[in-house]
Amino acid sequence: MFDEIKRSDMVKKGEELLQKYMDGKKNLDKRIVENEQWYKMLHWEQIRDRDNGPRTASAWLFNSLANKHADAMDNYPQPNFLPREEGDKHDAEVLSKIVPVILKQNNFEQAYNDAWHDKLKSGTGVYKVFWDKYKDNGVGDIGIVDVDILNLFWEPGVKDVQKSPNLFHIELVDKEELEGDYPDFKFRGGGDMRNAKYMHDDTIDTSDKCMVVDWYYKKREGGRTTLHFIKFCEGNLLYATEQEEGMENGLYAHGRYPYEFDVLFPEKDSPAGFGYVDIMKDAQISIDNMWISFEKNVKWCSEPRYFAKDGSGINAEQFADLRNTIVNYTGDIDNIKPIQTAPVGGIATNLYQLKIDELKETSSNRDFSQGGTASGVTAASAIAALQEAGSKTSRDMIKSAYRAFERINILVVELIREFYDEEREFRITGQQGEEFIRYSNENLKPTEETIMGQVSVSSRKPIFDINITSQKSSPFSRIAQNELAKELYGAGLFNPQLTDQALICLEMMDFEGREEIIRKVSQNGAMLQQIQQMQTQIQQMAEVITELTGRDMIGAVSGEAAGEEMPPTTGGGSTDALGNAYQSAKGNTIAERAKTTTRERTAVN
Repeated sequence: MFDEIKRSDMVKKGEELLQKYMDGKKNLDKRIVENEQWYKMLHWEQIRDRDNGPRTASAWLFNSLANKHADAMDNYPQPNFLPREEGDKHDAEVLSKIVPVILKQNNFEQAYNDAWHDKLKSGTGVYKVFWDKYKDNGVGDIGIVDVDILNLFWEPGVKDVQKSPNLFHIELVDKEELEGDYPDFKFRGGGDMRNAKYMHDDTIDTSDKCMVVDWYYKKREGGRTTLHFIKFCEGNLLYATEQEEGMENGLYAHGRYPYEFDVLFPEKDSPAGFGYVDIMKDAQISIDNMWISFEKNVKWCSEPRYFAKDGSGINAEQFADLRNTIVNYTGDIDNIKPIQTAPVGGIATNLYQLKIDELKETSSNRDFSQGGTASGVTAASAIAALQEAGSKTSRDMIKSAYRAFERINILVVELIREFYDEEREFRITGQQGEEFIRYSNENLKPTEETIMGQVSVSSRKPIFDINITSQKSSPFSRIAQNELAKELYGAGLFNPQLTDQALICLEMMDFEGREEIIRKVSQNGAMLQQIQQMQTQIQQMAEVITELTGRDMIGAVSGEAAGEEMPPTTGGGSTDALGNAYQSAKGNTIAERAKTTTRERTAVN
């Protein structure tokens, strides 16, 4: 395409398309900037002009957001890869070990933390999963970062960002850095041309910065979708995959935009959503308005004011100065009267409390979710049950984050499949101590199509299912899990003799880790059956040995248990020992019979 269209024309087309996308996203960007001010409790600047009265901003909204964020971090996710075919078991086990290491190396917990702040404030957190060719001194590795949605632009009206024909990501970069990486770059001093910007306390100078645009677009070629990439800045085309040799199949083999959206409350016809700030801002402003009125009332009641007639003969300066013991006046003292101010009534304070309760209810930030209790509730189990019921919305939004985390891990696997051509070493720290694993994409690459006889066998690509679990459970979750374990133990479900009943009961239950408990109970039951079968075999063999040797082997074993010495045996276990004893006794019996027969023949002769 670059043979037909000049480089400058391609950049111009990208700039026009970017401006169109910016115009379509203006309202969303404006809401995101305003919500950031509400989060910082600077919302009065958003809703009215400054005045000389009190402008108190309470932190009820901020407290709700902080509590939701704490719930999310208490349930930090961890991936577990499951194979879809028997031959992929080993790779699934290895990926379950090395992918968390890759996340750790990218400081994903910090990205998860920052994305959750964006998700709660504006309704959308965004992650970028890409191949960073500069990592490890140019060897390259996977990179995962959180992205500000204010810097992303897509086609207006699409629900899934992957269905947008183009996707733009803008970023401010120092001029010197660009000139070092791209010698042909010509600086024009365009600066930051974004329509919406955050309001900062500091003065930020962007005169020496350039707005670099990453333009991703998809093309349909040969029945498959390929992803291509163009980087440009101020009319300069810096990089284009379609100009590079070996990039005919696009930027990434998976053909997806390297961005994953984590939405809190979805909106129609938009990949972005809205957050808790949008829900709580009206209740928050009502609370602040009423509290300001209360403050004014307290001030009026505590600082009395007076009506004074003109020409009353009262020295106003002396009267207003509380340090004066004597105030001079002429005329009638009744010419000055105090202004009576009625204190705030009970109805107003009740309405104020109702607004606070409304904000708590709409944000599901009840007292129980923060560890508070109501009067009359003192039992630990009752408090735990109320906390569990009050955390339903938190669990729901955490599940949506887990779905986004699953898609992130899918992209990680695809990048491993494409770029891990050489073995890389990972240190895994687990319950069994440290182990070092070397891994490459040898088993992950699709197999080529082969011909077997007259049949064409299509290529196969290993695919894995991903099960997301909580790596850091909250203290309440651990307490609830421990209580459940004690209840199961008290009910006898861990008794191997009650395996059948225990399995029926566990199949009817639903709790985290249930499959592992079922597996262990089944193993214990099977082990008990094997022990019982071995005991039966030992009993039968002991009877045979007793019959052949005349020695009570069962009594001998009992004697050994009582402390009596037993003759030495060979073999590794009880079954082998009895088998050896049986063979020895049988051999001795045959030998004795042979000796007896020989003596009898000698006597006859």
